[in-house]
Amino acid sequence: MRYVADRTKKGRSAWGLGVTVPEQMGVWANPTARSTSFGHVLSCRGSEARIGIPRLIPIGEQRATVGKFVAIRSGASVLVGMITEVNAERGLAAAGEFGAIARVDLLGEIVRQGTGAARFRRGVRDYPAIDDEVDVLGREDLRLAYSSAGSRLIPAGDLHQDPAIKASVDVDSLLAKHFAVLGSTGVGKSSGVAVILGGLMRARPDVRILLLDVHNEYSKCFGDAATVIDSNNLKLPFWLFNFEEMTDIIYCGKPSVPEEVEILAELIPIAKGTYLNYKSGTDRPSLARRTGRDFGFSADTPAPYLIQDLLTLIDERMGKLENRSSRMIHHRLMMRIEAIKNDPRYAFMFENANVGGDTMGAVLNQLFRLDSDQNGITILKLASLPGEAIDAVVCITARLAFEFGLWSDGGIPLLLMCEEAHRYASADRSLGFAPTRRALSRIAKEGRKYGVSLGLVSQRPAELDPTIISQCSTLFVMRMANDEDQSILRSATSEAAADLLSFVPSLATGEVIGIGEGMQLPARFTFATLPRDMLPCGEWGSRPLDPAGGGLGRAEFIRMAIERWRRATTNQAHWSEASMKGEPVPSAGPEGQSALARGLNAAGGDRPSPDLRSKLLDPERYKILKR
Repeated sequence: MRYVADRTKKGRSAWGLGVTVPEQMGVWANPTARSTSFGHVLSCRGSEARIGIPRLIPIGEQRATVGKFVAIRSGASVLVGMITEVNAERGLAAAGEFGAIARVDLLGEIVRQGTGAARFRRGVRDYPAIDDEVDVLGREDLRLAYSSAGSRLIPAGDLHQDPAIKASVDVDSLLAKHFAVLGSTGVGKSSGVAVILGGLMRARPDVRILLLDVHNEYSKCFGDAATVIDSNNLKLPFWLFNFEEMTDIIYCGKPSVPEEVEILAELIPIAKGTYLNYKSGTDRPSLARRTGRDFGFSADTPAPYLIQDLLTLIDERMGKLENRSSRMIHHRLMMRIEAIKNDPRYAFMFENANVGGDTMGAVLNQLFRLDSDQNGITILKLASLPGEAIDAVVCITARLAFEFGLWSDGGIPLLLMCEEAHRYASADRSLGFAPTRRALSRIAKEGRKYGVSLGLVSQRPAELDPTIISQCSTLFVMRMANDEDQSILRSATSEAAADLLSFVPSLATGEVIGIGEGMQLPARFTFATLPRDMLPCGEWGSRPLDPAGGGLGRAEFIRMAIERWRRATTNQAHWSEASMKGEPVPSAGPEGQSALARGLNAAGGDRPSPDLRSKLLDPERYKILKR
């Protein structure tokens, strides 16, 4: 083998940016191809070793530089490490012994089993000694390391070190200890999530996946395997919400009124008991004399009741009060409930509010596909729901996932995938909906005991609750430049893997660094490319504006966008039917107006007619309020 001094064939420095060494097949995979080492161990401390690289550098195509894997021959095993720093030290260079020093993080070792076969295992048992030989890890050894993670592996992309080798993810470790996909906006997080979930469905068809789609962009990513739920077909009855979630809905995410909350806490259990006794045939007078404690229900019990029963109980209590201010508290509470109940945007909660029926099993089946033998994923399109109700909806889905796992003893594995997780589990306790943060935190800390896994997607790790992100044992980190985000990631990873995060600001779009339990070795790789028709995208952004091409014209596109805008606060069927026919939509009369429209009219001085007043307010209740 020929050597040259100080310079490679390309005329670049042998140290600083990298060192050129010969291509090799692998230390264990092909023992006869064992090559002359390019360096020796100078020192070892904990999980770190320093390697001296000589001035005489072999000519070849492989370069030993930052991010490359090396093999250190140590006794009967071969230690695998990654170069995190290369520099020239003048003292050593002057001595003529070495031209550069490389710092290497030790990650694992390749050992021979009793059968003679080689395998990779994480961690280091036998540390290197001074002057042990060092080689660049060959292709076969690299493939061996990334294929030893477990029996159920999914290919996620191509390794940066060698694109011919697939970066594989251990599905069981990924689910058992949670995971997160992190990166700035526009770096390919959504495509990466689609790649991971697609591979997971193929490797673990028994896992039921619920994806909380904040931006309505995943509908086409999974083809026929996806069940898409939006405001048109979502059935989430109001009685399934616990007390905190229900009050958040009633007050539209704003601070609640303590006096009204006390009334709800007392009367909701009675309404639940009333419905139960209706079913058993108990007469109403005997029910009126009972309290919530007598029925055995709490305000959090997921038992059905009728919203009209709750309104009747509040009305009856108001009629027994002498104090005018106390009556007004009850009246305002009734108006809040009636406004929400009649708001068409909340039809997914109150569509059958006065019909009744225990549909809890049907709700769980819709969200998690519990009765299906086929693998698949449920996509809940949150952007189609009222913005002020999204926090409560995320909270109830997370809570239902955990409690079903708890009471079913983990019989059916569940995965809750939460997009834009920093919105629901903020590190700032004054932001967001506290019960949602607690529900996600409970899954993160206890979910694996009951077969409930958590996947997070966020562009701001620094804004995520540190308790939740610290429970994610596998991280897929994409490009991000914010120093606070990088600091949070370093604190959540091991010392050996933290050095990889220095590459994060320079990653290309689609590139990712995978670290943690789901990766046998920390890896820099590029996510697999999805077919164009399966790329995540907004529904409207994916439609062409060229009428000749079979898409939407510009005028039609604008009209449909306005229709969608208006549907957020009015009757969806009314706007949809009129708009599709191209007819002008008539203005809604007072009876057809939303609660918001009625409030704006009142603020502008418009008074309802006497006939309308008699319809909106019961005459007997009106007499009581005038006292």
